[in-house]
Amino acid sequence: MLIGYARVSTTEQNPELQQDALKKAGCEKVFTDKVSGTAAIRPELNRLKEQLRKGDVLVVWRLDRLGRSVRDLIDWMAYLEKAGVALKSLHESIDTTSNTGKLVFHIFAAVAEFERELIRERTMAGLESARSRGRKGGRNFKVDSNARQLAIKLYDQKTPIQDICNLVGISKQTLYSYVRQDRAEKSKETRQPPT
Repeated sequence: MLIGYARVSTTEQNPELQQDALKKAGCEKVFTDKVSGTAAIRPELNRLKEQLRKGDVLVVWRLDRLGRSVRDLIDWMAYLEKAGVALKSLHESIDTTSNTGKLVFHIFAAVAEFERELIRERTMAGLESARSRGRKGGRNFKVDSNARQLAIKLYDQKTPIQDICNLVGISKQTLYSYVRQDRAEKSKETRQPPT
């Protein structure tokens, strides 16, 4: 079964152009969202996902109607492939029911993977460069060392967590991080042999 998906970014935009093209392509059902492509929740797309069955073909007017980014499209393609559903884009002439269409989409996937690896390599090189100049990654401490030690001392004295956080002006996660770091430092000191 051919199932179509149309999306317009605002309620003022008219989805009829997309809907007509999808019906002309043979779609028996067409789901339409009127939300921005950046919206995480797209109710009609979720309904469509529930309708898809093995052997169906998801048809979109353009790829950008389905995914917000290349990564999003690759995730969709992986999902569809696993479910045994093909993808057809009318505007880009991609049809994964054909070998050529599958090849084109796998090229997209390879480019996305290459881009992720480049970003990872640049990040690692940047961190290494910063370390070589004596800079350490991670966040700066939110409070000075005296306030930090006070928070740890109050924690050890079983003071209620929320009271400590309010007094020192930190979050629970930050307090727990301080305590873990303190325990790690003390553990290191006890393991080192005296000189």
